[in-house]
Amino acid sequence: MRSVRTQLLVGLILGLGAMSAVAGYGIFRSALEEANELFDYELRSVAISLPQSVADTELANKQSSDFEGLQDDRVVIEIWDASNLLTYESLPSAKLPRQRAGFQSIVVGGRHYRVFGLQQASRFVQVGQPMSVRDESALTQASRTLWPLLAILPLEIALVLLVVKRALRPVTIISRSLAARSIETLAPIDMANAIPTEIEPLVEALNDLLVRLDRALHAQRVFVADAAHELRTPLTALKLQIQFARRDHAKLNDGDLLRKLEDRVNRAIHLVQQLLTLAREDAETSARAGVADLRRVATQVVGELSVLAEHKGIDLGLERVGVAAMESSTIVVGDETSLTTMVTNLVDNAIRYTSSGGQIDVRLCANNDHVTLEVVDNGPGIPETDLERVLDRFYRAGNATGQGSGLGLAIAAKVAAKHRAAFSVRNRTDGQGLKVSVSGLRRAPADSTAAGTRPSSAQLEPS
Repeated sequence: MRSVRTQLLVGLILGLGAMSAVAGYGIFRSALEEANELFDYELRSVAISLPQSVADTELANKQSSDFEGLQDDRVVIEIWDASNLLTYESLPSAKLPRQRAGFQSIVVGGRHYRVFGLQQASRFVQVGQPMSVRDESALTQASRTLWPLLAILPLEIALVLLVVKRALRPVTIISRSLAARSIETLAPIDMANAIPTEIEPLVEALNDLLVRLDRALHAQRVFVADAAHELRTPLTALKLQIQFARRDHAKLNDGDLLRKLEDRVNRAIHLVQQLLTLAREDAETSARAGVADLRRVATQVVGELSVLAEHKGIDLGLERVGVAAMESSTIVVGDETSLTTMVTNLVDNAIRYTSSGGQIDVRLCANNDHVTLEVVDNGPGIPETDLERVLDRFYRAGNATGQGSGLGLAIAAKVAAKHRAAFSVRNRTDGQGLKVSVSGLRRAPADSTAAGTRPSSAQLEPS
């Protein structure tokens, strides 16, 4: 696992170390050059300050009191008179050939010298110095300039440690706060103004995740409670029916008893299927990427449920309006499985609450950009006072007849919301009945191909 703290410490310490090394090298080179310039100035000063008495023959090759303190291994002094005769040399063992005026760097006997020559009116003065002596002294002086830099380096490292620790303190606080929470605490993180700007997006995203998790867990608890409550009724009725049969010693071949038991079991099965469908739709906040042929989906659902409609004597049919009437397929963006669930629930819901001899029309309306699906029946409709609550889970209108779980419209509305489509339930204005609309389903681009758009016998439109 990569540590931000380690990366910062290593990066900053190595960076400061590299910068200090570069700065130290620059300081050292500058001090070395200044030392060499100082030694050149010393040679020039010695040459200029030599008294004229040194050129006298009587003083030749003798130590002069004027040069006390000048060591022989430090400077070599040579003087030539006007006739180019060597009249003085401070160190006979180190003879340096005469050079031209000015500074020169020469090699004599394998030894490097720095030489300065000065032409005067009656003589030529030459002062030389071994480079080893100069370099040793220059290195000593230049090295002294590095001690402050080396001394401050530990302080820089300590400062880096302190700054990094202080900068990462909010992250540590957040980590400890989350670690100390119980699994049931999903409240957003509140650190007031202690959150640095750089990690504020992370904290906001984490808070958003906590809020969504809290909503999901709340929805799950409500779902479990509602499911347990709704399942209790049919299962209790089934249990009571069996107990009555045992008490009355009913025969197993009693047709009326078996029919009642089958109805109870079918109701429980239907409720469980609806609950599982709702749980699956709740688990996904958005529709899966893909395309679907809504015309084929509607045709298939109408074909499958036509048997149930015929059993109740209901006229069930599919009608295409607008552009959809001229197209062989109506491709929309979305998940075909969820769309099939939505259409199935709408049509099944209409069949359940429409009286025998009624009529249900599934309409498919399309334009160039969007598709609208409508399920219109001539059933009893829904009282105006209940229209706002029919989308609530497990809620059934006061005038509802027949068996139902109160989840059909809630599931359909959930699927429509996942596909960013508008869902509306309203009573028909042209007579008795209900009209459920799903509008705003986006049409897929012309070059898209819906999965499973092959023709089949189910595409026949029963009426």
